[in-house]
Amino acid sequence: MASVSYHISNLLEKMTSTDKDFRFMATNDLMAELQKDSIKLDEDSENKVVTMLLKLLEDKNGEVQNLAVKCLGPLVGKVKEYQVETIVDMLCTNMLSDKEQLRDSSSMGLKTVIAELPPASTGSALTANVCKKITAQLTGAISKQEDVSVQLEALDILSEMLSRLGSTLISFHSPILSCLLPQLTSPRLAVRKRAIIALSHLVPSCSAAIFTELMKHLLTELSRNESTSTTRTYIQCLAAISRQAGHRVGEHLEKIIPVLVKFCNVEDDELREYCFQAFESFVRRCPKEMSPHIPTVIGLCLKYITYDPNYNYDNDEEDDDNAMDTESGDEEDEETGDEYSDDDDMSWKVRRSSVKCLEAVMSTRHDMLQDFYKTVSPALIARFKEREENVKADIFLAYMSLLKQTRPMQGWLQSSDIMGKEDSSLTMLKSQVPNVVKALHKQLKEKSIKSRQGCLCLLTELANVLPGALADHIPALIPGIVYSLTDKSSSSNMKIDSLSFLTVILCNHPPETLHPHIKVILPPVVACIGDPFYKITSEALLVTQQLVKVIRPLEKPSSFDSKPYVKDLFSSTLKRLKAADIDQEVKERAISCMGQIICNLGDQLGGDLQPTLKIFLERLKNEITRLTTVKTLTLIAGSSLKIDLRPVLSEGVPILASFLRKNHRALKLMTLIALDIIIKNYSDCLKPAMIESVLSELPSLIGENDMHISQVAIMLLSCLTKVCPSSLSKISGSALPEVFNLVHSPLLQGGAMNAILDFFQALVVTKAANMGFNELLKHLTGPFYGSQKSGGSTIMHRQSYYSVAKCVAALSSTCPKEAINMVNHFIQDVKNTKSSDSVRILAFLCLAEVGRTMNLCGQKELKTVILEAFSSPNEEVKSAASYALGNICVGNLNEYLPFMLNEIGSQPKRQYLLLHSLKEVISSSSAEALKPYVEDIWTLLFKHCECSEEGTRNVVAECLGKLTLVNPAQLLPRLKKQLTSGSPYTRSTVVTAIKFTITDQLLPIDALLKGCIGDFLKTLQDPDLNVRRVALVMFNSAAHNKPSLIRDHLDSVLPHLYNETKIRKDLIREVEMGPFRHTVDDGLDVRKAAFECMYTLLDSCLDRLDIFEYLNHVEDGLKDHYDIRMLTFIMLARLSAMCPSAVMQRLDRLVEPLRTTCTTKVKAGSVKQEFEKQDELKRSAMRAVAALLTIAEAQKSSVMSDFTSQIRANSEMASIFESIQKDTISSTADTETMDTS
Repeated sequence: MASVSYHISNLLEKMTSTDKDFRFMATNDLMAELQKDSIKLDEDSENKVVTMLLKLLEDKNGEVQNLAVKCLGPLVGKVKEYQVETIVDMLCTNMLSDKEQLRDSSSMGLKTVIAELPPASTGSALTANVCKKITAQLTGAISKQEDVSVQLEALDILSEMLSRLGSTLISFHSPILSCLLPQLTSPRLAVRKRAIIALSHLVPSCSAAIFTELMKHLLTELSRNESTSTTRTYIQCLAAISRQAGHRVGEHLEKIIPVLVKFCNVEDDELREYCFQAFESFVRRCPKEMSPHIPTVIGLCLKYITYDPNYNYDNDEEDDDNAMDTESGDEEDEETGDEYSDDDDMSWKVRRSSVKCLEAVMSTRHDMLQDFYKTVSPALIARFKEREENVKADIFLAYMSLLKQTRPMQGWLQSSDIMGKEDSSLTMLKSQVPNVVKALHKQLKEKSIKSRQGCLCLLTELANVLPGALADHIPALIPGIVYSLTDKSSSSNMKIDSLSFLTVILCNHPPETLHPHIKVILPPVVACIGDPFYKITSEALLVTQQLVKVIRPLEKPSSFDSKPYVKDLFSSTLKRLKAADIDQEVKERAISCMGQIICNLGDQLGGDLQPTLKIFLERLKNEITRLTTVKTLTLIAGSSLKIDLRPVLSEGVPILASFLRKNHRALKLMTLIALDIIIKNYSDCLKPAMIESVLSELPSLIGENDMHISQVAIMLLSCLTKVCPSSLSKISGSALPEVFNLVHSPLLQGGAMNAILDFFQALVVTKAANMGFNELLKHLTGPFYGSQKSGGSTIMHRQSYYSVAKCVAALSSTCPKEAINMVNHFIQDVKNTKSSDSVRILAFLCLAEVGRTMNLCGQKELKTVILEAFSSPNEEVKSAASYALGNICVGNLNEYLPFMLNEIGSQPKRQYLLLHSLKEVISSSSAEALKPYVEDIWTLLFKHCECSEEGTRNVVAECLGKLTLVNPAQLLPRLKKQLTSGSPYTRSTVVTAIKFTITDQLLPIDALLKGCIGDFLKTLQDPDLNVRRVALVMFNSAAHNKPSLIRDHLDSVLPHLYNETKIRKDLIREVEMGPFRHTVDDGLDVRKAAFECMYTLLDSCLDRLDIFEYLNHVEDGLKDHYDIRMLTFIMLARLSAMCPSAVMQRLDRLVEPLRTTCTTKVKAGSVKQEFEKQDELKRSAMRAVAALLTIAEAQKSSVMSDFTSQIRANSEMASIFESIQKDTISSTADTETMDTS
């Protein structure tokens, strides 16, 4: 401490030196000290430092002054509160000084101090006190209006404070408003602009009363319209307020819009510009409230997008009628434009603001896409001839925004009705492509680089949205591209954009449409490969790679002669491939490009091929380029030209094998794929030592830690087994035990499972020693029998039973002769009373999997054995026996299905298990095989619809649903007919059956379902509670798997869905349990199902929801039962990300239930579970709060600020909240750094 004080004293002494350099260096050193976290100042040092820095603000030297200002930032966190207040007082006083330099430095100092104060959310007393001190002084300085420069600085500082710490100044909001409003009529425009900025920062955190007062004032002044100048200011203010707090402006729009529409017709260009800027802000920030006004806004935009009173476009239109190739008119146009240019002409601002407003409408209203193509698109295309470069750039951006909205959506929407709408939008766009090209192709040769870049970006977007659409127009576009690549005045970005567009054209269009132009395209592209700027080289190599595929496509025969171009392509790429001192991106692209050349043109390279492959070998040894080289070798090895790789394999394969032990997942995966292709296509060139180097690395890659790598490694093993039988002994010793361990893993499924089945089938065919059918079977089933012999209980996971059974079935299908003895063995295991349950379960599952593909009609006692097992005391044995019966029946329908149907009818005690067997039969049999039995099964199932056991009814429903898929045209109408049944049990079974007909795959039933799903959805109004619940479950399934089925019905369904979210008192009853009374809510399950549907709709049908109506019910859910609250907290978090502006409009109402949840305390005598439930509720509520705080405006809301202060004031809540915020940050970071290879 003493040494710090001494050092500081020395610095302070030097600061008083007459030499400005001494003062500068000492101040600089002081700043370095203050920035250290470890520094602690005693009271005396604090006083001295504060006094000296304030004194230096008046220093004659500007650099010293600036450093003193910078020192104030770190000083704020190092000194006591009263010292900060002293600094602020002094700075405020100096800000009103007559000396301009002192005023400026003090203003900068205040801004620095404000920037360093703790945020309002921390509830710091220092922040509150300092803000109060500054605010009083600032409002005084603003109101005096004596010196404009003081006013401007004060407004700047006030804006800064309101922006960062608005919620701390709530008590001052009223005087701040009173002080700012008169400034909107200041004679100085700069004062007005800064007053607008300050007001826009005030509105997010002010109270509703103050916001209403501000809006009333603005609307009153606008209606008075005393002068055009002040009217402009008020409109600018409305736009600024909307940008900062759009969620609050919505309710006033009904009054605002007509006023702005009226002003659009006033002959004042700036006024019109500000009106359109306001419209743009409203469209983006208040989407729901703007909906009724969108047609009006579009009409105005389309009117003023052509507003150019000082220019005549007729000459251009005459030029447009000429042939597309003519270029003579371009220069004339430009000259005419110059002739008419006028420095006082402001009409371009009106055009630009109207275009930007149109862009806002198009980017936020996907539902109006077809209307945009009818009205807006032709108008924008007509305006591509715009003479003002900046306006033209915005027109291009607006059209690109329309194209982005037209891009086909991915995922669940692909099979939905949206595809239909998109198809019609794409068709309309397709019909307009000729007009787009006609308007743009000449501009590709204009002198203006900005115009050319705009054209290329628009055409690139168009080619991405409509692949192949430019095929007929390539002759018109190529000259422009070549011009941009060869023109000496073209900038680097211009060339990069031209090459990017060329890449898209080459990727998205058939090769034959491009073949006539290769001669013209190739020379400039080759020249770009040699460009000194690495980004141009990189982009040119990408184009070259695509060019190679076009010149000689390998997928289909082509008559195009590629030979004349091979030399240029090869030599230019080789030069870049050889260079070692180039950018990493260029190195990688050169490797990929040369790989493509060898893959497609390798047979034409002659003596150049082998030296090039040697270069690849060198790149394989380089850590930086090895991954790209592995990918390239994979491409070459898979080429249909059968490229001769022998010279590089002897050295290359061991290098590839060594990559399998590297800690680089993407490299391991690509290496495994490369080795697989090399072994398949070049097995005759591989020596035993090379294969051994690969095999020795594989065992460590097979395990449950990374299933995808395991899958690819096992596929490589299968390949080795098939093409290199000599490697089998090595496989059995090292890799096979790891494969068996994986089979017994509970995590095995999907692709890895299929790879193992293929491997075993390949292995058993070889009939190698120790790897025959019986040996493999013993290894697979051994652990289950081992636990029986040792007397221990089984430790195998349930999933491993199914995995082993599938492997056994795979072996049986390959070796059917050996399988007969194995089946007998399994039957004996089941019959043997000494067999453990785990052996019985395994035996049944193996019989099931084998029986599915083999006819087991020879096993006469099999039926008896299975039926006896139905009486087993062990539920898992019964379930396995049921599964076995169903699957064996699939392999022999003629014998087993009549037997099963007879048993279901005659054995009520075994009915549930037999129905499960029937479900397996219907699920796994082909439609053709089942058709003869459909009527019998259908009749039997409807006999069991009335069963009182819900579990049985659910199995019946699943059987009915899956059976309907066999013959939907005939069976779906019969299901629909049953909706009129008098029995609620039957109705609920039928509705549940429909749920099982809806999957995420495209099926023939989809079109039929779409026609009649409305009838099934009417059961949401059924008088029976259980029918309504299963109808909600069915609706949820449709919304999740096939939203297209229900989207058109949402208008009629949503009111009934929302109705089910309400608590109904008539369904709440009290049950007496001894001396206690317990409340039972019979409507809870239905409400939960309704909220689950709402949650699913967020994902699949957000664009069809009235989000404000939706939020009303979310708000109710936040006050409901524990389960529903947990779900609505998650919904609220998702809504914060998906519809932030709508959530902001309801923030005040949404925060209250969250506050109630967080502050509720459990009664002292409650059980442990109640405390745990409440704790989990608090955590979920705070996760929702953390999600709400990710909305920028939420942090400025006074209600939210109060709530977060309340959380931080309570130590228990504060610790939970901090841990949740840390989890959120870390999970975001994990997502960003996730290995997506």
